[in-house]
Order: sequence, then C-alpha cells, then structure tokens
Amino acid sequence: MKTVLITGCSSGYGLETARHFLAQGWKVVAAMRRPRPDLFTESPDASVLALDVTNADSIARCVHEAGSIDVLVNNAGIGLFGAFEATPMSTIRDVFETNTFGVMAMCQAVIPQFRTRRAGVIVNVTSSTTLAPFPLVAAYTASKAAVEGFTASLEHELKSFGIAVKLVEPGYGPSTSFTANGQERMQGLIPEPYEPFAHSIIAGMSQLAAMTNASDVAEGVWRAVNDTSGRLHHPAGADAVALAKQRHFR
Repeated sequence: MKTVLITGCSSGYGLETARHFLAQGWKVVAAMRRPRPDLFTESPDASVLALDVTNADSIARCVHEAGSIDVLVNNAGIGLFGAFEATPMSTIRDVFETNTFGVMAMCQAVIPQFRTRRAGVIVNVTSSTTLAPFPLVAAYTASKAAVEGFTASLEHELKSFGIAVKLVEPGYGPSTSFTANGQERMQGLIPEPYEPFAHSIIAGMSQLAAMTNASDVAEGVWRAVNDTSGRLHHPAGADAVALAKQRHFR
C-alpha cells in the first residue's frame, strides 16, 4: 500500500484529493494547519497531521511523523483578489510565503528520502491563472507562476534519481474557499476607482460556461501521480484544459 502526503487538506481540493486517494486504496497523510480528524473518521488509512508550510519546525515535525511516503502533493495555498496598486507588499509577501516558499520548503523536506530510495513523485498544484492572464490576481498569479518555473527546473534536476515532478493546474473553482479564506487580507484591495472594473470581472466569472470542481482536481492529481509519459503539465477542469490546449504544453 502506497502513502501520499497532501498539504492543505481541511477543505476544497486538498480534502477531495485525500478522499480520492483513500478510495483508491492508498494510505493518506492529510496535513492541515488546524487538524480536523473528524473529516476522516471512517477512513482507517488516513492520518491527520498539523502542518504550517510557512514554519520550518512545523514542516520538520510533519515529515518526521509521516514517515516513509511515496508521493508529496503540495496543495496548500492562499488566495488573493484585488487591485495590485492597493495591495500592501506585506500581503504579497504573505502570499508568497505560503504559495511559493511553502512549496519549496516541503520539496526540500521530502527530496532526501525520495533520492535515497531513487523513487517518489512530487505534485505541485498551481492555477490556471498561469495559463492565461487574468485581472485582479496579479500577486497571486506571480506566486503560482514562480512555482511553475521552479517545478519545471526541479523536474530536470531530479529525474536522474528516479523522482518524478509534476504540475497540476486547476481552473476556476467557485466551490473552493478561495474567497472565504482570504476575506481579511483582501479588505480594502478594491479601491473606488477599480470598483466598476472589479464588478464587471466578478459578473463575468459567474457566467462562465466551464468551471472546475474539486473532483476534477482530485482526478487530475491522481492522473499526474500515475503518469509515466514524462508529461509535466496536467490541467484540471474543463476551463483549464481549454486554456492549456491554447498553450500547447507538453
């Protein structure tokens, strides 16, 4: 039985991905900032661990308690929607600490055991905002685009050790906690001059024909983990797939 460590499992994509892997007969280490064992009471193969990907000690404890794993899924992330002009640099740094540096820190923490065994898979979950420009998410997009470049380079760096590195790029998922989890940090980020533009963007998003469900991302991560073709990019959700086709990613 293989084991996967998934970050950000308290809701949304992470929770659905954890449940998907459990349904496939895997052991799942569900990591989250505030542990909620009640989410997996009917799953004896699930263990819930505390993890703050911005804290080195928390990462070290989580990886130690998880023990030997076969797959790391870096799913934890925070959202940010607002005019870049109005976004404090301290807020931008917070977004990068979780979305970018947290991913890098988790990779550093698990690579040694993968390299020693000459086996393992790392999946970094980014966003379809890296596939096509989208307004009012400039800082968020930058944090995810940095992970895309990092992951592409890391793939080349680790393949000689038998370690696979993958990207999963979810589309727009209104069912996630993107907005709810970021309400406090987003306060004041749509100043009056930007309000008409922001309202038009939000209205347009509500009318999109193709969107992404949590199950799309869970299945996308599963496909990426089991992919042996050497493919790096794995868009998840009908809208992300359509954008990726325009980019002709391998």
